[in-house]
Amino acid sequence: MATDADIVPQALTDFVFDLYDSVSLSQLTEEQGRLYNNVFRDLSQKYFASTPWPSPTAIAAECNGDPLFLAFYRELTHRHWHAVSRPSLRERMEGWDVYRELFDELLEGAEENSTSSTSKLFILPGWAFEILHEFVYQFQGFCQFRTTLNASANKHKLLETPSVEGSDDAAPEGEAGSTPAANKRGPPHHVVENLALMREEGSQDVWSVDTVMFYLNRLVEIGTNPKCIVPAYQYFGIFASVALSRLECLLCDYPASLSALTKTFKQVVDSVFPARLSLTYHAGISFLMLRRYKDATTTVGELCTYMHRGFKTGQLRQMPNADQLFKNYDRMIALLAISTHICPQSNLVDESISKTIREKHGAQMSKEAYTELFVFCAPKFVSPAIPDFINSGFVDNAYKQQIYLLEQELKDQSNFRALRSYLKLYTSIPTSKLTNFGNKESTLPSLKLKMRQLESTNPDIPSLKEASSKSGLDIHFYAEKVDGNADEIVHVDEAEKQRRFENYFFGQITQSYDIRKTSNNINTTV
Repeated sequence: MATDADIVPQALTDFVFDLYDSVSLSQLTEEQGRLYNNVFRDLSQKYFASTPWPSPTAIAAECNGDPLFLAFYRELTHRHWHAVSRPSLRERMEGWDVYRELFDELLEGAEENSTSSTSKLFILPGWAFEILHEFVYQFQGFCQFRTTLNASANKHKLLETPSVEGSDDAAPEGEAGSTPAANKRGPPHHVVENLALMREEGSQDVWSVDTVMFYLNRLVEIGTNPKCIVPAYQYFGIFASVALSRLECLLCDYPASLSALTKTFKQVVDSVFPARLSLTYHAGISFLMLRRYKDATTTVGELCTYMHRGFKTGQLRQMPNADQLFKNYDRMIALLAISTHICPQSNLVDESISKTIREKHGAQMSKEAYTELFVFCAPKFVSPAIPDFINSGFVDNAYKQQIYLLEQELKDQSNFRALRSYLKLYTSIPTSKLTNFGNKESTLPSLKLKMRQLESTNPDIPSLKEASSKSGLDIHFYAEKVDGNADEIVHVDEAEKQRRFENYFFGQITQSYDIRKTSNNINTTV
């Protein structure tokens, strides 16, 4: 990283001076928004498209050496470099130092500063969210890198105890079990280098999940305290809850992921659309894995409806990282395809979203390809366990574990759907007749039990505690023993349907709009 202050462009020093002023003195929302969202991006493209920004020491004079601002600057420029380069293991480990420095500076005296009416810290909510979002993202990336490195070291037999020189057990080159080409080449240099780095003293403390959670929980504790009156600390507290929910979801602790959302404030989260997207997506995944299919559908479906309209009007296309928004939208549509297929209640999602699900994933749903859809829509789960970089052994793959759990949970869905289709044809039917149709007697109570799920009573924030047990079926049935008959009679009552006429009209309006758009594009000139 450049350290010579003489080579720093004047435009950059002006930017740092103005940004410091907006953070500590003027505290103007529009000015900071322009500097953070526009000027920084323009300077990065012009001067640092493929190189890192100058180090904090090179621009320290522009902010009077303020350690907190320098920590913000270091994080901002590190995040830029992490995005435009392919970070090495050492750079990933340096990223840990970047965030530790920032949060240590931020939390030092935070209890007093957060309640002071003369605080010299002003941060936009979007800036606060992106810091915390990147913090969890880099933790996730480091865990994946660490697991991949361990697998590569196992593959190249770098973790096994080396054979004693001259021992008869050592297999000579060319014998069975050895690959001549591999013996000549040896293991890749970067694998050996990274392995040595991970074996260094203190490397196991880098991106420690305990420390990551400590920082997030501490920010939540300070920022959501009723005595906190400084917006910057409030933003960090609220978005730390969103980041903590995401982290717990990545670690496969779904109840904890939903519990973390109790400290969020809907109005603040909704003001930063990427935060709303992250909260909704990970809550939807958590609901799906907790067998709360209706909550998963309603939570994700509402945001998908908003995004569907935003893409049509062009509102979301103008946002930064619009391509990433499209990818997340497609992943949530795949998630909805799973949840609506398992829990096919009417009116849970907008008609436009139902149509999108049929168009994108109709063929997969007809084949009940749940695993294929889940692989597409699920996040990259990680394990917090530190691999053994000395001895070879089993590597825990959290991602494959979650896929296996979902497969086990949904393996009976084809039987359930067949039984449900028969029950919808009758108002009463003997169990023997259902058995003749190919249904096992145990399928009936299994369907009833499996579709019993918790349903959130809080319409604003997905909740773990504010929930009641309800049936996710769109039919009601019960079995009754009839005197003198060895059979049981199953009585079926279709669930009450809500007459929702607006869905019909919305669908017709959408079709009319598409027809009009097509007709306007037709060249009618003669």
